[in-house]
Amino acid sequence: MAGGLAALLDDIAALAKLAAASVDDIGAAAGRASTKAVGVVIDDTAVTPRYVHGFTADRELPMIRRIATGSVRNKLLFILPAILLLSQFLPWLLTPILMVGGLYLSFEGAEKLYEYVSGHHGEQTTAPAAVKGADHEKTMVSSAIRTDFILSAEIMVIALNEVADEPLLNRALILVVVALAITALVYGVVALIVKMDDIGLRLAERQSALSQRVGRLLVKAMPKVLAVLSVVGVVAMLWVGGHILLAGVDDLGWHAPYDLVHRLQETVTGGLGGLSGFVSWLVDTLASAVVGLLVGAVVVLVMHLVPRRKKAAH
Repeated sequence: MAGGLAALLDDIAALAKLAAASVDDIGAAAGRASTKAVGVVIDDTAVTPRYVHGFTADRELPMIRRIATGSVRNKLLFILPAILLLSQFLPWLLTPILMVGGLYLSFEGAEKLYEYVSGHHGEQTTAPAAVKGADHEKTMVSSAIRTDFILSAEIMVIALNEVADEPLLNRALILVVVALAITALVYGVVALIVKMDDIGLRLAERQSALSQRVGRLLVKAMPKVLAVLSVVGVVAMLWVGGHILLAGVDDLGWHAPYDLVHRLQETVTGGLGGLSGFVSWLVDTLASAVVGLLVGAVVVLVMHLVPRRKKAAH
């Protein structure tokens, strides 16, 4: 009896060690997968603040919370099951699906530029966001969650590619860790950015002269920072969308566009030494943005100008 109990305890201890090792392995794999997706994470962080820009301070955090909740729902309820099933049974479909998302991002970024250049913002955009009411807030949150869906899909697929050799259960657990960690990181940073002016007000009310100076500087700077981030967010849509399309056509067998980018990278970075990595990334980013702009402009032309001409003809 005692021998049987000892054997059982040994088995339990062995299982516990195995479980602990598995947890460590999953954590390490999730870290590797998250690192590979860091570029898209930065883009996601840059894109989101523009959706809450212009709203009153008391609505900023609730909006970010709703967007973050939608992001978790996107990743865990829709993207995760879909990419796991596709990776298991139809892996060739992942690239075309991602390219559809890249096309949407390119369109949305190009559309924002078209609205800015043409002045076709619609009636509602002339009023400040703070006075447009709950319907406008709901629209902006929904738009942010739709954009997040595309960025989250790319993050999850990049992460999946890094752990493709893992068993299915391990893949699922790793991607859950990646989804939760990246969502917390992105929307934690976004919340900090949009509330920085409130932090500045608190600092400005303190007795310390240094705190007051820093506080006033933050209050003055944050509207400009948010406005810049709004522009960066639009550009990020173009370069992420363009990169998805470039990488997608390369994966599908049309190598010429991405080969051209690679040759341009080699030409520009020759002899730069330690700066070559950054310059290479910059060339890839600019090329992706140009592709996103060109493709997005074509979609904008189809979606906006063609219907208007038909309407004018009638």
